[in-house]
Amino acid sequence: MNKERLEWVMSGLNQHALTKTEDQFVKTVLEDFGKKHVLTELQEERLESLYKEKSKLTPNKNSSNYFSFKEGSPKKSRPRKSRAKWCFDATLLKPS
Repeated sequence: MNKERLEWVMSGLNQHALTKTEDQFVKTVLEDFGKKHVLTELQEERLESLYKEKSKLTPNKNSSNYFSFKEGSPKKSRPRKSRAKWCFDATLLKPS
């Protein structure tokens, strides 16, 4: 497993509440990857299956960043300004 894939899996797992056992496993995986820059096949398989299992569930809505939008009325959008069309005259390029 490469670093980008591990970061992707971790970002997905951070959206869900983990049990103590799952949390400890994830911490161990991160420590191992930090030291060796590689995971065992068993760790990869278990991490991927945990990710797939958790991604089927709904995200943890009690998380502080789940509803991170601003409250208030939406701003009105401005109408687009039309741009002038340019016309190219090829006859101006011919030498006299």
